[in-house]
Amino acid sequence: MLSAKRILLIIGGGIAAYKTLDLIRRLRERGASVTPVLTRAGAEFVTPLAVSALAGHRVFSDLFDLTDEAEMGHIQLSRSADLIVVAPATADLMAKMATGRADDLASTVLLATDTPVLIAPAMNVRMWQHAATQRNIATLKGDGITFAGPNAGDMACGEHGPGRMAEVPEILDAIEHALGDGPLKGQRVLVTSGPTHEPIDPVRYIANRSSGAQGTEIARALAALGAHVVFVTGPATVPPPDGVTVIRVETAREMLDAVEATLPVDAAICAAAVADWRVSSASDHKIKKTKGGLPVLAFAENPDILATLSQKTTGRPRLVVGFAAETDDVITNATAKRARKGCDWIVANDVSPATGIMGGTENAVTLITADGAEAWPRMGKDQVAVQLAARIATALS
Repeated sequence: MLSAKRILLIIGGGIAAYKTLDLIRRLRERGASVTPVLTRAGAEFVTPLAVSALAGHRVFSDLFDLTDEAEMGHIQLSRSADLIVVAPATADLMAKMATGRADDLASTVLLATDTPVLIAPAMNVRMWQHAATQRNIATLKGDGITFAGPNAGDMACGEHGPGRMAEVPEILDAIEHALGDGPLKGQRVLVTSGPTHEPIDPVRYIANRSSGAQGTEIARALAALGAHVVFVTGPATVPPPDGVTVIRVETAREMLDAVEATLPVDAAICAAAVADWRVSSASDHKIKKTKGGLPVLAFAENPDILATLSQKTTGRPRLVVGFAAETDDVITNATAKRARKGCDWIVANDVSPATGIMGGTENAVTLITADGAEAWPRMGKDQVAVQLAARIATALS
């Protein structure tokens, strides 16, 4: 997908700069050319020699290089790429971008460009959460800058929280999506993900163990293939991917409303673990424990989102994919579910506690279509997503 694409990579000054060496290698493996711009602070963490050797290109760093500036080098750099990537994008670089400062080569290139810009922020958690940085983020997003990350995690400084630079595969996905040349370019795809929470009272709810990890990876993989992804998510523990339209909901009924508001779409991937039932009359007040006995809860059936989409007479997506999380007779139950709901495909998996799949990082699925059942080997949820996205692209072509 990145063959012959030209990436201008601006390397900021942070410990996460070491990841850019792997990013350069992976970009070139995919056929992209990489022109590196190394800031003075960035050179404190990675050497120009290492960057140049991996990029196969000279490193630019000095705004006042007379040879280059005789030809207006910073202008040429800013216009000669298909995409400018800033990684790591430090708080300082983001502040310069937001306020239009241009006091070094990197910031001057960014101010002079009319090329799309993708940034991968990396900084201390307090710096990320600071009101000034948050204002800069809002400004940059308003200016059309695309973000990859940051993630939450352990920092080199010993603190924990948001501000950790996205991992290289995530940045690659964001680059592919930003360039938008995949087989799903022009296709609008709906992905539902995560659990739903059905209230019992203001402090209690019915839920399940879904983390939303598989739905998130599917949305990311589809976006990497160029799709415009609308991601409707319940209260998942896994954050949504970058580069997609995110709609957050709590309950099954809210999810159905969001799904119907999203139509029309070319494909719908219903990966959410929607609660089958809700309390028919949730209490407005916390239910108190009393000596008189246990409270009695009356249940009502939640709307069936997968069946609703599959059985539409007008405006039905060309491809509707459901998921079947089973603990017994997986293939039999999932095959029956496909017929009952009317969807095109079912992705079935065994979520028995012993498998570790529900809430875990791996999955073992069977794709059930009109042609039968196709078992896939156990693999990472990201790999399952990539394989499923490729099949979806083929089906929609």
